[in-house]
Order: sequence, then structure tokens, then C-alpha cells
Amino acid sequence: MTDYGHPLEFGVFLPPAADDFGTTLRLAQAADVRGLELVSIQDHPYNAANLDTWTSLSVIAASTTNVRVFPNVANLPLRPPAVLARAAASLDIISGGRVELGLGAGAFWDAIAAMGGPHRSPAESVEALEEAIAVIRALWTPGRGVRLQGKHYGLDGARPGPFPKHDIGIWLGAYKKRMLQLTGRLADGWLPSSPYSPPAELKAMNAIIDEAANDAGRSPKAIRRIYNIGSEFTAEQLAELALNDGMSGFIAMVNTEEELLTFADETAPAVREIVQKERGAKLPWDESTRPKAPAPEAGAVYTASGRALGRQLVGVHNHLRDELTKVRSIVDQAAEGIIGIGEARDEINTMTMRQNNWTMGAYCESYCRLVTIHHTLEDTSLYPQLRQGDGRLGPVLDRLTEEHQVIHEVLERLDAALVATVAEPHRIAEVKESVDLLTDTLLSHLSYEEGELLEPMARIAYHH
Repeated sequence: MTDYGHPLEFGVFLPPAADDFGTTLRLAQAADVRGLELVSIQDHPYNAANLDTWTSLSVIAASTTNVRVFPNVANLPLRPPAVLARAAASLDIISGGRVELGLGAGAFWDAIAAMGGPHRSPAESVEALEEAIAVIRALWTPGRGVRLQGKHYGLDGARPGPFPKHDIGIWLGAYKKRMLQLTGRLADGWLPSSPYSPPAELKAMNAIIDEAANDAGRSPKAIRRIYNIGSEFTAEQLAELALNDGMSGFIAMVNTEEELLTFADETAPAVREIVQKERGAKLPWDESTRPKAPAPEAGAVYTASGRALGRQLVGVHNHLRDELTKVRSIVDQAAEGIIGIGEARDEINTMTMRQNNWTMGAYCESYCRLVTIHHTLEDTSLYPQLRQGDGRLGPVLDRLTEEHQVIHEVLERLDAALVATVAEPHRIAEVKESVDLLTDTLLSHLSYEEGELLEPMARIAYHH
């Protein structure tokens, strides 16, 4: 059994046909308002029936507010890595940090050569991909002019920049042993497709990645596993892949809005619920009793201001998720008796108190206040306007408000555990239990809120 414990993410793999981009864009916008995290398009530049992938992703990014976009996967032989690095960073900046980079070594070499690209052997294609990763990462890293000398790619004094808004993940489409080993050594993610890597083969392929990661001094958990899937997979099968084969992202190949909505509204929530239960999440509520928002009506109109509001909500939620990660890091370091290393030290380096427990308490006090303020603003401003705009949302909004109170109680429990630990350091285990409860509770709540409110927020007028 291999579960790397990553949060689950869901997305779609959209058709790139040049004669029907309107459908592709509508599907991307539907993914955006139905709570999916990722939108991707294949990249076969030699196919004259397809639109250019990077141009299409740029339009999709400009027409959405929440989803992250990526090529699935970029055709490296026809996209020089230095140019690709700047293109990805540029779109990440423009979109507010919503780009990832799926990358492939290449295939269909005769078609690539017909476009003026190289005709590489399998060994050469892996060499070139490794060199390309070095080029891309060098141009994303602040510093002086970069010099890299490779057999296929290099840099001769090129200045780094522009720099991405967030740490763009490099996810490799890999199947053979050398590519899987490269994934383990260097990549941020593995991006196989079920037609080429059926579920029965994932365990052995994961083992190659993990061994290469360990040999390179990396944790296998550092590599996300994102699986491109067809419509034949059930929620139970996907949950099993998450729990037993380490897959934590699922990208559905869809062609119609009906397929997309089924995946977003039925399959993804069911997978999350199964995995969360199996992982032993202890929640102070029963997720199965949560009301659902009404299904979007045919011809629903989504406003730019409504989409922007949804983006702000997700942005706040992502900040809370990041802050929660930092709280967990500080607690883990305190339990080990460590002060001021890595990210935790960067966050607390202005504090003068030297005891771990006081440092945690001061930091957590700040974080807990942030959560409380966020929930108060929702309860007193956003929710009433959503209720007025669509009365059918009443049960969902009531439930969200109830959960805010429960989260407040969880935060008070954490604060009490911190206070007790100051006087009795051996009670640090109670702090860790409280942080675990906060993690499960808050992540569950944020996911529920996004899943139910992003669509109505995009169509209901909001008055500041």
C-alpha cells in the first residue's frame, strides 16, 4: 500500500480541435465554476487539425479565475526549453500563479521532423529532457547570466526571468524505465495516462520512481502522481488508486459538459470522501449530511465580477491552507525540540521569545485570528448577498455558518492545548492532536465551500 498523503486534485483533459474551440472554452469555464483544480490540453503541434496549445491555454487562463492550466504534455522537441520557460513564467504571472508545466520527451518523430524538429533516439530524448529541465529551472531562478553546456540544449549567459508567480511544477509524462528514473531524480510530478499505464502497472512504475528519488536524496513524497483517466473509472476505483498506488490527481478526458459535470459534481466529491475516511480523518461533523447547491441552469450567465469574487475566495482559502502548513511545521519542529530552521524560522525570526511553546503560541494566535476574521466577513457580508441572489442556497449557507462555529471551537481547543503545553511541555502530543483536528476540519470545510459556492458566486451580482 502506497499513499503519499497528498491532497487530492481533480481536473479535465480537453479536446484541442481547431474547428470547435468554443466548446473547449465552455468546458474550461464549467470546470472553473464547478470546483475543479486543473484544466489541460494535449500538445501535438504537428497536427494541423489542432489549435496551438500554448495559445489556447492563454485564452483559457484569461477566461477563468480559479483553475490552474497546463499542457498535457508540452512537446519538448518543438518547444525550445528557454522559450518555454519564459512562456510558462509569463502566463503564470499574468494568471496570478495558475500555471503548471507538463513536459514530454517527444514521440511521433517523423511528424516532429516534418515540422523542422529533431529526430531523436529514445536515449537522446531522455538526455534532452534532462538538459531542458536544467535550462527551465535556471531561467526561473534569480541570479546572474546562466551558462549551461549540454549536448542538446544550453545557455550562454542568458539572464534569468521573468520569475513565476508561484513555484511551477514540472510534471513528466513518463513510461519507460529511464524516464521514470528521471522523474524520481528531478521532477515535481509524474503524469501518466491510463491507456498507456493501466492501473495494474502503476505499482511497479511507482517503485522505479521512488527508488530513483531515494538514490537522489529526495523523499518519494516530493513527487505528485497525476493520472489521466477515461470515463470508465468509478469513484471507488479512483479512491483505491489514491490509497494503494499513490495517485493524488485525476485528470478526466471529457468531450461534453455532461461528462464534466458528472466528474466534478459526483465522482470527485465521492473520491474525496472515501479517501478522507480511509486516511482516518476525524471530523466534528458528518460530511454526508451536507446540503448541495442547486445544479446550474441551462443558459446561466457568469459575470466577470462574480468570477473575480470567486478568485478572491479561493485566494483567501489558499492562503489559509499555506498558513496551516506553516503551523503544522512549527508544531512538528517543536515536538522535536528544534527552533528556527527552514520556513518556520523565516516566519518567526522577528520574535524574541526563545521557548518553542511560546513561539508556537504567538504564531498560532495570529493564524487563528486570520481564520476568525475570514469567517466573520463571510457570515456578515458574502452569505447574505448570495442568499438574496438565490434563495435555494439557504441550506448550504446555513450549514457553512454552522461549520464556522465548529471551526472556532476547534481553534479554541488548539489554543488551550498550547497554553497547557507552555507549563507542561510533555503535553505537546495534545497540541499535535489539536493541529490534526484543525487540519482535517478546515480542509474539509474549505473544499465544501468552494465546491458549492463558486458556481453561484459567478452568476450572482455582488455589491460591495
